[in-house]
Amino acid sequence: MSFSAEDSRHMAQALKLAARGRYSARPNPIVGCVLVRDGEVLAEGFHARTGEAHAEIVALEAAGEARGATAYVTLEPCAHHGRTGPCVEALIDAGVSRVVAAMTDPNPAVGGRGLLRLAEAGVATATGLFEAEAAALNRGFIRRMVSGRPFVRVKIAAGLDGATAMASGESQWITGPEARADVQRLRAAAGAILTGIGTVLADDPRLDVRDAALPIPDQPLRAVLDTDLRTPVGAELLRPPGSARIYYCGDNVRGDLEDAGATLVPVAERRGHVDLGAVLDDLGRLEINDVLVEAGAMLAGAFAAEGLVDEYVIYQAPVFLGSETRPMLTTPAWQRLSQAAALDVADRRMLGRDMKITARPRGGTTD
Repeated sequence: MSFSAEDSRHMAQALKLAARGRYSARPNPIVGCVLVRDGEVLAEGFHARTGEAHAEIVALEAAGEARGATAYVTLEPCAHHGRTGPCVEALIDAGVSRVVAAMTDPNPAVGGRGLLRLAEAGVATATGLFEAEAAALNRGFIRRMVSGRPFVRVKIAAGLDGATAMASGESQWITGPEARADVQRLRAAAGAILTGIGTVLADDPRLDVRDAALPIPDQPLRAVLDTDLRTPVGAELLRPPGSARIYYCGDNVRGDLEDAGATLVPVAERRGHVDLGAVLDDLGRLEINDVLVEAGAMLAGAFAAEGLVDEYVIYQAPVFLGSETRPMLTTPAWQRLSQAAALDVADRRMLGRDMKITARPRGGTTD
């Protein structure tokens, strides 16, 4: 299907609008909409927060009158009743004559039904314009809709030699303030921040978003993998605001942790630790689209070895930590070069004196 330069220009603007909901729309997808008639932009909108108006409704209300207009939307308009009414009916009632969607909605409740309903009502439809860019904005939502699990992003801070901490565990701070500020943005975009009991005991992290300028609807869920329920009742991540979910194995009971506000979730044991797949399944059921893993080499390595990482974000500082250090990943089962995990580097950029590298598994580990 061919699109005009005007189509491309307006969809590019819709994508920019959608990105404005990056930190606030979860667990909903982020969506932008531009209404155009006779070459003139009538109104724009984006989805800001779950439970509030979708991008199409925001734009229609701002336009006032949109008969004969073209709606450029980054995701197929919804055709079902959720927390709000169906956008397709609002577009039809407004007399919109054409809808250009960047991509179809992976949600089984929509899945092409929105475009079909528009076509049945006589509205011209087209899809596929900047589809890859639109999908990139909603990787987590798409992953959850397709697999039932969230998108898993592993954050690592290291020196040029790949060391993430001294042998003693000391690691604050390897990277500079610009990199640490960027981590706040990663946290704000995540529905859950996940760590292991080793990190809790060593660092007592808060795992929260502390940048007040980031428009989050609430603090991300804090998830702890704690096989034997060793989390201290006074751990920082148990403090409000926000909530903590502790995954453990066995029949242990820790009423003091529950009294402190934690939700304890028993899961099966796998290879001596909490079953990572079962944890991701549970987070998916909680409508978590994106999980940010901030953990030590053991847990990060376990996610890597089980092929559960969708993306690595590595902040590399221009320092050597030396030989008495801890690595990025602990993967004892990887003994041969043929088992190396091939990565595709999606992005490199400087943040102050540090380099941020975004990389994704090319095909997982091979044996």
